[in-house]
Amino acid sequence: MSLNTFGHLFRVTTWGESHGPALGATVDGCPPGIEIEEAQLQHWLDRRKPGQNKFTTQRREPDAVRILSGVFEGRTTGTSVQLMIENTDQRSKDYSEIAQKFRPGHADITYFQKYGLRDYRGGGRSSARETAARVAAGGLARAALTALVPGIEIRGYMVQMGSHGVDRARFDDAQIDANPFWCPDPQAAETWADYLDGLRKSGESVGAVIEVVARNAPAGLGAPVYGKLDTDLAAAMMSINAVKGVEIGEGMASAALTGSQNADEIFMGENGPVYSSNHAGGILGGISTGQEIVVRFAVKPTSSILTPRKTITLSGEETEIVTKGRHDPCVGIRAVPVGEAMMACVLLDHLLLHRGQVGDAGGRIGG
Repeated sequence: MSLNTFGHLFRVTTWGESHGPALGATVDGCPPGIEIEEAQLQHWLDRRKPGQNKFTTQRREPDAVRILSGVFEGRTTGTSVQLMIENTDQRSKDYSEIAQKFRPGHADITYFQKYGLRDYRGGGRSSARETAARVAAGGLARAALTALVPGIEIRGYMVQMGSHGVDRARFDDAQIDANPFWCPDPQAAETWADYLDGLRKSGESVGAVIEVVARNAPAGLGAPVYGKLDTDLAAAMMSINAVKGVEIGEGMASAALTGSQNADEIFMGENGPVYSSNHAGGILGGISTGQEIVVRFAVKPTSSILTPRKTITLSGEETEIVTKGRHDPCVGIRAVPVGEAMMACVLLDHLLLHRGQVGDAGGRIGG
């Protein structure tokens, strides 16, 4: 069992390798009648595709998505939707020198220890190239969410690169699409540009922290114990290549708060409950509150770097390795649209689960 599928009712199976002929996703459980066309999905893929600026890998992939099934006359049919993205700019020869060596910090060694073989051409399934399929599936999930929950919005952005964070006082949503880093702080974006350019030229890489927020999501999504919304969000974000940490709302910082500081006080508003703060990240007891759902995840530095590192060969000999090829100096940049896609898939999945079990039976507060 290779476990290439995630989701409960809205189920996404990704397939393909970094240097194979194509990759893609098979999406099952999408409601019928959702308006969708390739151009809508392409919009999201264009935000993720490589080679858009000097701060990302220079691999040139159009990431053109094709819908092969499950859509008729511009609407989903309720059957499985097959999405395919062809690989057009592979340079497998770049990896020939590492065929017998393991890259430190990379999944090469664990893949071999598990399967007894590995695809050394860009890492195969462990490559961040796999995430293009997730973004395509996420585009379909967004379309369904928009139809079922008008006004819902999912927004991702980078809040930290290396040790350099944003200043929340300068947070400007309009700036997110105005710089290469999806950064809401224009001053931080300028600092990051100089910082990352220096790392890139020296053959180094750096990690990042991404924040993804869902606004206007309904209350009631998720279930206690094993079906928690935050459980599935954490699993979805952690499944993204190179992610090493996930937190919801206040996250790890909540350990430093007192109970009175952490508890979000509740008041009655014109349209229902309102909260004094959102330390919980929009989720209590695994169930959404109706507030903004806030998730952050940490992306480690790209493991494929030009800086020499000590390693071993397949035969067990100690050696040194320099990874050539085209790699992201900060893979966290292109992780932003991936995080958004995973948020969309999880929210749609839980919305369908909620409708299937509860329907309109949820409790009403204030009459």
